[in-house]
Amino acid sequence: MLPLPGIPEIEAGDDLAALLAEAAQSAGGIERGDVLVVAQKVVSKAEGRTVSLDELQPSALARTLAGDEEDPRRVEAVLREAARIVRSRGSFVIAETRHGFVCASAGVDASNAPGPGLLVLLPLDPDASASGLRERLGQLTGVRPGVIVSDSFGRAWRHGTTDVAIGAAGVPVLLDLRGERDSSGYVLGGTTIAVADEIAGAAELVLGKAAGVPAALVRGLELEGDGRARDLVMPPERDLFR
Repeated sequence: MLPLPGIPEIEAGDDLAALLAEAAQSAGGIERGDVLVVAQKVVSKAEGRTVSLDELQPSALARTLAGDEEDPRRVEAVLREAARIVRSRGSFVIAETRHGFVCASAGVDASNAPGPGLLVLLPLDPDASASGLRERLGQLTGVRPGVIVSDSFGRAWRHGTTDVAIGAAGVPVLLDLRGERDSSGYVLGGTTIAVADEIAGAAELVLGKAAGVPAALVRGLELEGDGRARDLVMPPERDLFR
């Protein structure tokens, strides 16, 4: 896992792929078979997916949820990004996004925002974001690496967060081992590995929330495939927690 430092603060309209290619060059360049993991925040900033608190007029529901402990404008931003509220405790909201992700605050976050009073939203289509970066990197470097857009998610029943893939291109996202035999000869009946999430979580070890390193190259996996992160979303008919 090779961190890519030296990427400047991203603004709307920046050629993110060019900045990533330059940072990768300083780390020895992108090689065939590499997977580039990019933090969602820089992707969202480049795509202009931010909102100012001053632009938001809180609804009655936002004011109710916010109570005395939260800015109702921030809660309003969460409600606007949510397809539905899954759970709430005071102003803390677990929501399903339009992408199908179930996460805290519908992915709305003030950390590492480009300025005071600004919130960063999830990309409209993270898979398209990953695909666009992959194609642009191919134009710039002659190599089209796999690309994963990662974000931090909590997990039901476990403390702490870990990065997962919310966008992907040029990599398999699921490794289906059903029908394979283990070392004892047992036929695996329900084993499917979320390989894109594993890559995102591994890359987080060299990124970090406060280190200012928003991307990393993961090398040596020898993966083949072109899945989409949307394939990681559990369909409603198989979701036992809805």
